[in-house]
Amino acid sequence: MRRRRRRLRGPRPESVPVLVGRACALVGIVDIAAGVFPRFRHSRMHALAEVLPGALGPFAAALSLSVGVLLLLLAHGLKRGKRRAWRAAVALLPAGAIAQFTYRHSLIGLIISLALLAALVRHRDQFASLPDPRSRWRALANFVLMGAGSLALGLVVVSAHPHSLIGDPSLADRITHVLYGLFGFEGPVAYQGTTSWTVGASLGALGLLTAVTTIYLALRPEHPAARLTEDDEIRLRALLERHGGRDSLGHFALRRDKAVVFSPSGKAAVTYRVVSGVMLASGDPIGDVEAWPGAIERFMDEARAHSWTPAVMGCSETGGEVWTRETGLDALELGDEAVVDVADFSLTGRAMRNVRQMVKRIERAGYETRVRRVRDLGEAELDRIRRAADDWRGTDSERGFSMALGRIGDPADGDCLVATAHKADAQPGPYGDLKAILHFVPWGTDGVSLDLMRRDRSADPGMNELLIVAALQAAPKFGIARVSLNFAMFRSALARGEKIGAGPVLRAWRGLLMFLSRWFQIESLYRFNAKFQPRWEPRFVVYRASGDLPRIGLAALQAEGFLNLGRALPRPLRRQKATARPCAHAVTERDVRAA
Repeated sequence: MRRRRRRLRGPRPESVPVLVGRACALVGIVDIAAGVFPRFRHSRMHALAEVLPGALGPFAAALSLSVGVLLLLLAHGLKRGKRRAWRAAVALLPAGAIAQFTYRHSLIGLIISLALLAALVRHRDQFASLPDPRSRWRALANFVLMGAGSLALGLVVVSAHPHSLIGDPSLADRITHVLYGLFGFEGPVAYQGTTSWTVGASLGALGLLTAVTTIYLALRPEHPAARLTEDDEIRLRALLERHGGRDSLGHFALRRDKAVVFSPSGKAAVTYRVVSGVMLASGDPIGDVEAWPGAIERFMDEARAHSWTPAVMGCSETGGEVWTRETGLDALELGDEAVVDVADFSLTGRAMRNVRQMVKRIERAGYETRVRRVRDLGEAELDRIRRAADDWRGTDSERGFSMALGRIGDPADGDCLVATAHKADAQPGPYGDLKAILHFVPWGTDGVSLDLMRRDRSADPGMNELLIVAALQAAPKFGIARVSLNFAMFRSALARGEKIGAGPVLRAWRGLLMFLSRWFQIESLYRFNAKFQPRWEPRFVVYRASGDLPRIGLAALQAEGFLNLGRALPRPLRRQKATARPCAHAVTERDVRAA
């Protein structure tokens, strides 16, 4: 796998927020251990644990547990320099210091709390990051996660005193005792001496933390994720009209679940979505290349203001060079985009034999194709195509982010191309004789980029090949000279790894990709694209540091729809997906010309 990197800055020193966050996490873990395990409280580590925030005399177990959990919850926000986490820590540490001095008369505990507080106050300017997008569903998510964590930690608390247990309670009795204890009631498990009070106080503290954090998240003001406004869309369409031919992914910037930042001159823009704290852009910046640095600077300023991790998925080689030059980020080749030049495409020749035979076989089976602009379709047929595309989708949620528009038939997208397959003599279904759909978005004035492929599962195999060939053959009458097909991730590794002479590392890497293809269609997409003899255009991921790549990968999987954490929530409380605006408010071509 080819790897291109450019680093304009040296390694970043550990910042104060990162150090404070790690310290809080470490203290939290020690406090939880001190609160849960009685042997730990009487071990050699007791001298350290008792002076940390949370070890407060007779309330040591409950308060160690409570403060430890709170510090762990705050640690991530402190590492990201979040202002709200800083405020919570500043409020918590004085309370811990006062408790240390009041209950235990511990001067060392008081000094540790005040020292950490002094560090936070002194470096308060480094904790200025704005909040992330949030909504009410996070309250339920917190209740589920905190509840599960409290139940698991509660079982540890109940079982951490084997020498004080009376009898041999079953697992069901222990779970019942934990559930009762979270609500402040005595359960069926009995202990000798004061252990029962210690366990009850610890369980009650866990239940109180779960309730308080859930109530706080439910009542705090919402900070919704940014969306593409109508004015933003008009400005983007104007930029695409002038510069849209440069990048095949340009039209996908018009997804309405993205936000946008413009350069100071307004001649360039970067669209993005925030996913799990990652500010994820896709493709190249939109607009004049000379104005890209201004838009990239605005993007990085926004990332710094919110302490988001900046990343770009699927930018071109030119885009990667500009991003790395202007920001000091690194670039790693992610895969290749398949582009077919219409003038060079032909079904003749040995290389196209399989595609040619498949298309001929399907045509003999009675299928016919139609390729039209969206503006030329009637509303009834458009509605049928939309419903069919929804019904034939193989997943619960729409997939795609960097190479998907997320809508079909919007009045503002009249230049989009729709290829459909029909079989007149087939038994009529809910969508008439419609059997397969391909949707392409504009790529400047002389190109299109594949958006989605959908087919009736009862149709004959080869529908996608049939429609791609039909679109390529019909392209000249629409003035289309180039067609961008699917993106093939890690194509070069797959291609080189199967050749004779490939080394063991490359073969192992290819083997891993083949294994992952069972879920992510890595190898099958490469094979499918290669059928049409395209030219391959490399695409890159741009990132800040190697340690960010796992987080960026997770965010990309969420954005592309392969991983949907919100599906675990009840349907009414899931984050709502952005939908196309009503036709009365859709951006029209007249609006673009006016801009």
